[in-house]
Amino acid sequence: MALSLGLNCLRSSPIVCYATSNHFHSSDAAFIRRAAELADKSAGFTSPHPNFGCVIATPAGNVAGEGYLYAQGTKPAEVQAVEAASELSKGATAYLNMEPGDCHGDHTAVSALVEAGITRVVVGIRHPLKHLQGNAVRALRSQGLQVDVLGEDLQSKIIEDARKSCLLVNAPLIHRANSRVPFSILKYAMTLDGKIAASSGHAAWISSRKSRNRVFELRGRSDAIIVGGNTVRRDNPRLTARHGGGHMPMRIVMSQTLDLPEEANLWDICDVSTIVVTQRGAKRSFQKLLASKGVEVMEFDVLNPREVMEYFHDRGYLSILWECGGTLAASAISAGVIHKVFAFVAPKIIGGKSAPTPVGELGMVEMSQALDLIDVCFEKVGPDMLISGFLQPIPELTPIIPSEDETFAIDPTVSPYESSIIFFYKTWDPYGAFSNFSPHPIQMFDSNGDYATWSSVEHYYQAHKFVGVNDPAAKDCIEKIKSAKSPEEAARMGRSMQRQCPHLSMCAGEI
Repeated sequence: MALSLGLNCLRSSPIVCYATSNHFHSSDAAFIRRAAELADKSAGFTSPHPNFGCVIATPAGNVAGEGYLYAQGTKPAEVQAVEAASELSKGATAYLNMEPGDCHGDHTAVSALVEAGITRVVVGIRHPLKHLQGNAVRALRSQGLQVDVLGEDLQSKIIEDARKSCLLVNAPLIHRANSRVPFSILKYAMTLDGKIAASSGHAAWISSRKSRNRVFELRGRSDAIIVGGNTVRRDNPRLTARHGGGHMPMRIVMSQTLDLPEEANLWDICDVSTIVVTQRGAKRSFQKLLASKGVEVMEFDVLNPREVMEYFHDRGYLSILWECGGTLAASAISAGVIHKVFAFVAPKIIGGKSAPTPVGELGMVEMSQALDLIDVCFEKVGPDMLISGFLQPIPELTPIIPSEDETFAIDPTVSPYESSIIFFYKTWDPYGAFSNFSPHPIQMFDSNGDYATWSSVEHYYQAHKFVGVNDPAAKDCIEKIKSAKSPEEAARMGRSMQRQCPHLSMCAGEI
């Protein structure tokens, strides 16, 4: 898939060669942009880890091999590229959109480049995670390779555009690392006169089929989709990523009163789960109905977009797509949790004083108060125009990582010095994952040396409190935790069993 959702607006910038040195840097920039394009192919599959791409180029400037990280736990992009280049790797240059994430004894990516005979490495940006930043660059240089980080030795428009492509392809990770909320995109389709539905509420279809297919792609690149109660009542959406080629994102409904239909497509969780977030105490009977259907309900003392986003940040969500109506969109923008906007504008006029608009009241009374988009891109999609841009600039690469003391304050039962427990609770793990509550499954070696799949890091973490205990109850607890429907449920099971039966836990000293 072309970089139509994030990087295509950079493609129009021509690479001009003015002199020999400029030609050298122009070539570097072009290959780095290609590495970013490759990295973008895995968007939605690698979350919450970065998107990596690698290009191997010969001294003559020909591409010898390419690769990108397909998904969590798959072969690194650098390994794929050198395998594709084979003998042509000797004396070649490797171009990486981001510094490799090798750490804690895992030197796969660095070793692949060194052993292949690569003599020079060009990195688009350093790793955004502070505890990994610079590690691979130092390791490569210690092996005698020349390592250049784009933009650190020369500044130019061509170099800046290439570096920007690297930032864009991992913008969700960089935003989330700095802001403590997931990277959020507000998407809507509207008529030429700014309406998202007719006065009657009818909205199918404003945009073209091609635009709707692009929305499926956007969904496939996201961890979750958020809608409000009005959208559920009016449209009865499925919010799937069909035709998008990506994974199936979680579906989230925000409703303060739970004035929702008893039957809705979102309550069907056969293919993908749904979470309903609401005000504490709202319609207990309806909450029980949703729970009976397998829908998870989360209550908040104060239901507002920032509180909800901070909660899903703690659950490990990296990117969220908002497909809500104007009222919730305005609330999210006012809360500062929307980072980018995708607006599909159809060449239609429907009029109507009461016809809804994409963004409700923001409290602005003068045009000087209007919010300006940054890095605006325009693209024709079928008969429609897609306008996209950032509401907030991409922040500096300085993530906020909780210290061990801060993590201990969150959960005193966790000890970073307990050798039988892997320490990565509600923080980045050694390999860059953000949270035990990440919605993505992981693969870990079992006692037989085979890969076993766990629904989340939290499932694995809680179950391994009881691994190695020769007691049927401990083994039964492990199986129950492994089949828990959510990370929260796994956490409740593990902590409860640890407190009730400390003799079953390998880490009884933590209590």
